[in-house]
This record gives sequence, C-alpha cells and structure tokens, in this order.
Amino acid sequence: MVILVTGASGQVGKSFQSLTHRMPEAQWTFTEKNQLDIRSKTAVADFLGHLKPDVIINAAAYTAVDNAEEERELAEEVNAEGPANLAACCKGTAAQLIHYSTDYVYHNTINRPLRETDPTQPLSFYGKTKLSGEKKALDQFPDCTIIRTSWVYAPMGNNFVLKMLSLADKNAVLKVIDDQIGTPTLASDLAEATIDLIQGQGDGRGDYRGQIFNYSNEGVCSWFDFAKAIFELTNKNQEVIPIPSSEFPSKAQRPFYSLMSKEKIRGCLSKGIPHWRDSLQKCIQQIGLYHEK
Repeated sequence: MVILVTGASGQVGKSFQSLTHRMPEAQWTFTEKNQLDIRSKTAVADFLGHLKPDVIINAAAYTAVDNAEEERELAEEVNAEGPANLAACCKGTAAQLIHYSTDYVYHNTINRPLRETDPTQPLSFYGKTKLSGEKKALDQFPDCTIIRTSWVYAPMGNNFVLKMLSLADKNAVLKVIDDQIGTPTLASDLAEATIDLIQGQGDGRGDYRGQIFNYSNEGVCSWFDFAKAIFELTNKNQEVIPIPSSEFPSKAQRPFYSLMSKEKIRGCLSKGIPHWRDSLQKCIQQIGLYHEK
C-alpha cells in the first residue's frame, strides 16, 4: 500500500511521520509545499500520476484564522482548491482520499454536542474556505472522507500549548478566554485514529469512504480550562484570569460552542478516544516539561 501525506511540515503531518511503524508494510511518502503544491492542478496530476498512491491523507491547510480575513485568495486556494485538485485525480481510481476539516464549519447556535448532520454556517472566512473545500472535494470525488477536528496542538509547531508556555515565561498574569467551549485534539491522536480507520477497512470494521466524521479528544473545556491544565501539568505557579471573548477582539469570529459528538467515528475505531487531559499530559511529557507530583 502506498500512502501519501501532504502538509508534512505541519503538526499532523509530523505526527504521521512518527507513526509509520503502525503500518510498516506501507510505503509512506510525505510532501511539503515545495515538493507538491496542492493549489496547482498540473502539479497534483503529475505527482499523483507518477506515485499512484492507494491512500492520500491531506494534512495541508491554511490555518491562520485571523490572517485568512485578509489573505482570502491564498486561504481559498489552499483550503478549497487544493482538496478539489486532489479529489479530481482520484476519479476513476481505487485511491482513497482523507481530508481534514474543522469545527469552524458548524458555527451554529445548537447547544449540544454537534453531529456531522447538523447545519453548517461558518462566519469566519477561514471556516468558509474549509467548508468550501469539503464540498468541492466531495463534488469531485464522492468517496472522499472528511474528518472535522478542533483545537489541534502538538509538542511542536504553532499552537496554544506552546504559546501559553512561552507567554508564561514573560508574563506574571495571563488572561485567557473562558466563553468559547470545545475540546482540544492532540495531533498524534488524530493521526492514530486516521490510521485506525484505514486499517479497519481491511479488518472488516466498515467502509469509511464517503463519510464525514468528527474527531477530537474526549471531554469538554474552555480555553481558560485548557490553559489552567497546561500550567498544572507543568507545575507552574502561573496566574490565569478568565475573560470573555469581548475583551479579546480578533479579526475572525470564532465559535462559542463547538463541542463535537464523536459517536459516529467511535463505531469505526478499534480503541477508545483519549480524554483531552490525558493527551495533554502525554504532550507535556514529550516536550519535557511534565513534573510528577
């Protein structure tokens, strides 16, 4: 089996690179933008025509939520046209395409865990490009699998965990939003779940193709709760003050409630989904800051 992972320099892409042992029989190929620019139809067609992958995992994305409000053309090209280009090359082949999307596509007022069938009405331009990418990929290739995720972080890259730890080194007091509710997702957990889906098709656990799934870690928290847990697990005596979103204006509107139901994907996985605090502890251990109490 030949597996292609785009966006190899990102958090999810790097997580896959550390998990190839989960499928040692597979031939893994990882690409960054300079090797495969998914915005180019020609580049995608040439690359895939040569590689002939059995599975394409699209971890390439424009994720700068606020910048997307101004860099609209770039965000649209990467998040919408890119997936469409990959999907178009899967037509008439046995290839499988797995594309990552986001909780931002929901952005509705339903006050319960969001299901894959719930209405989508993204308010940020970033969310709009991700929803457009879902639709264009499915239009081109109805067997495309969409996995919506939220609050992704890892021991490397640009994410909330590393940002909080960096800010704590420079500030005695941190103010963190407490009225946006969701669940963090450790990038390696997302990658492992994706591998589990691929393996599950061969094991007879069901066909994941053409499905839309939600995936995050288990549990629920606010950004304030997340920050407090980071400092508890690193044994830092950091003062954190909860504030409403109104005190921290941003260019892009963010969902106030994006807790997602994982009931659908649980039925396709061979093991349970880790709780966000357990995964955070694992991440902290990986960056060398966890202290046993």
